[in-house]
Amino acid sequence: MRSARWIVALVLVALPQFAGEFYVNLISQIFIAAIFASSLNLLVGYAGLTSLGHASYLGVSAYLSAWLYLKLGIGHWLSAPIALAVTTVMAGFFGWIALRASGLGFLMITLALSQVLWGLAYRWSAVTNGDNGLSGLTRPQPFGLSLDSASAFYYFTLIVVAVAIGMMAKFIGSPFGAALKGTRDQPRRMSALGHDVRRVRWITFVYAGFWGAVSGLLYIYYHKYIHPTSLSLTNSAEALLGVIAGGSGTLVGPIIGAAIVVLLKNYVSAYVERWNMLLGFVFVAIVLFMPDGLVPGVRRLWARVTGRRKPTDAASNS
Repeated sequence: MRSARWIVALVLVALPQFAGEFYVNLISQIFIAAIFASSLNLLVGYAGLTSLGHASYLGVSAYLSAWLYLKLGIGHWLSAPIALAVTTVMAGFFGWIALRASGLGFLMITLALSQVLWGLAYRWSAVTNGDNGLSGLTRPQPFGLSLDSASAFYYFTLIVVAVAIGMMAKFIGSPFGAALKGTRDQPRRMSALGHDVRRVRWITFVYAGFWGAVSGLLYIYYHKYIHPTSLSLTNSAEALLGVIAGGSGTLVGPIIGAAIVVLLKNYVSAYVERWNMLLGFVFVAIVLFMPDGLVPGVRRLWARVTGRRKPTDAASNS
């Protein structure tokens, strides 16, 4: 397993050296979508809270960073932390509201809050420029290094996604993560044991909102443009679809699911006009044959294959 991780890491580091610019940009988009889906997975997979409003944090972070840069002339070195801080505070407020309910009620509240922001993005033209969006942005230059080239931005995004996934893994693997899983599986029992279930879920909600905001910054840096569709239900649904298809409650699952969605959206759509229908077929096939998602399904299949081979190997050795 560890050797496989090293191989994947080496391939990702060397990829810009042998892949064309189109594929380098495509994988950069997958990295951004992976952070976004993984942050949603903290709620869906580990807290048991299905949200349809996660695009709020991506969109608000991107819009705020763009507005500060374009309207107030604040550089990226300051606009980025401001956008992250404000979006994280907003996530805390939204979590305080949404966590008053659970199940379908929680889902509908998150959807309603995101739709409010989506409507504001369209109607508040003085700030968001309405349906025209905000354009004319530039990419930051960390330590004086330009990110304008596809390969430079790829490496920048690779570092961010590695840090993001690593920190989310630490979060899930910590004692707090164990308590979070407990609130997902047995909330009444955890409450009886002295855990504040709502506080645990609220902290997770805020943490997920923070990483959603990070994906929003990468999103605006990549596209150099932001439109109200970034806050739309479709954007949230695609992330949720990636989490479910890849396998919620796993670290690798949302990354695989996000890659599938991005590839269908940006690559297959060039050849198939109704790519959304194809995405639906792929999702239905995954649900039918691997209800837990691709990653748990493949692990189960591999366990069956290796389990069948062991008696044969033992017989041959004897």
